[in-house]
This record gives sequence, structure tokens and C-alpha cells, in this order.
Amino acid sequence: MSAGPNRPAPSRDLDDPAEIAEMVRRFYQDVAQDDLLGPVFNDVAEVDWAEHLPKLTRFWCRALLGIEGYQGNPFRAHADVHARSPFTLAHFERWLELFHDTLELGWVGPTTDRALELAANVAAVHSHQLVGRSPAGVHS
Repeated sequence: MSAGPNRPAPSRDLDDPAEIAEMVRRFYQDVAQDDLLGPVFNDVAEVDWAEHLPKLTRFWCRALLGIEGYQGNPFRAHADVHARSPFTLAHFERWLELFHDTLELGWVGPTTDRALELAANVAAVHSHQLVGRSPAGVHS
């Protein structure tokens, strides 16, 4: 996707907590409404978005900015959901596609590049451990 005639080209980086919070909000809004991922988050995992978005923001702030505050085990949470309704490779590919789309439409810069790399790594590791394969073009 490109910026397009009605969208300005991204000029911000994910280099402060407010930008990360905005990215998380936009991304998971799309995830929650997605035909493939929405049912997993909303119906299987029964995510309380008001509670979950701040936790996800803390995860990304720690991962990208080194800010303490995140406590959790992302793999365990995904394994618990997988036990109730198995993930497929398509779930991880779609999650990564939406993540790329979100960042491409809003952010650019070295921290954004690191976020894209980390997201690819998260998708690769979780999909490899849960479904035995990684998304196309991504290595675990």
C-alpha cells in the first residue's frame, strides 16, 4: 500500500510511547474487525480490549524503547488460545499483513523498521512453535 492521494505520506517514527499507543490502537482495531482474526480475539480469546490494549502498548514500548512495565508471557497466552481453537499459518500471515499495513500508513523510520522486524520474528516463532511452519518469507 502507498500513501495514496488522500493520505499524507507517513513522517512519524515509533520513537515515543504516544506513537506506539496510537499504532497499537489502530492495529488492533483492524485485527478486531478482521474476518479471520476478529473471531479468534473476540470469541475464542474473549479479549477485553480496554485491558489488553495498554498491556500490548507496554509490550511494544519495552521491545522498541526499552521502557520497563510489561509483564507477561505472550507465547503462553497464544498457546492457551491455540489449545481451544487451533491457529493456522493463515492466522499468522494475516496478523503480519495487517501489522505491515498499519505501519506503512502511519509511520516510517528506524524504530518503525525495528517494529516490523520484531513483528516478523514474533509471527515466525509463534507460528513455528504452534503450527510447525513460519509465514512465507519469514524465518524463525
